[in-house]
Amino acid sequence: MQNLVMVIHVLAALGVIGLVLLQHGKGADMGAAFGSGASGSLFGVSGSSNFMSRATAIFVAIFFATSLTLAYMASHRGQGDSVIKLQTKADTTSGQSSPKDSLKPADIKPMDEAPAAPSTAKDVPQ
Repeated sequence: MQNLVMVIHVLAALGVIGLVLLQHGKGADMGAAFGSGASGSLFGVSGSSNFMSRATAIFVAIFFATSLTLAYMASHRGQGDSVIKLQTKADTTSGQSSPKDSLKPADIKPMDEAPAAPSTAKDVPQ
């Protein structure tokens, strides 16, 4: 589904680019007044601007809709496994034990030990 929306999105983007490049600017009518034959093209004098304006608006609407759809699909993707779960699964499939299995109560140090003394080095600013 996401690939189909992506293909439509790219085609709409290419359509917008092509139609914008083909359209005449507002100053193109002035050039037609001095003998340029561009105004009497395939769609007539005003037909091309109406057709291309509408087609551009349609492609822009499709591009906007597919952009929102792709953003929604990306944010509501299925919840994958966490990195920790993936590491644990990889350890169990490769035959290694996970770190929590190798931890024993004798390895845990009590919290009531005094903190380490501050450094007395001369080059450390106080």
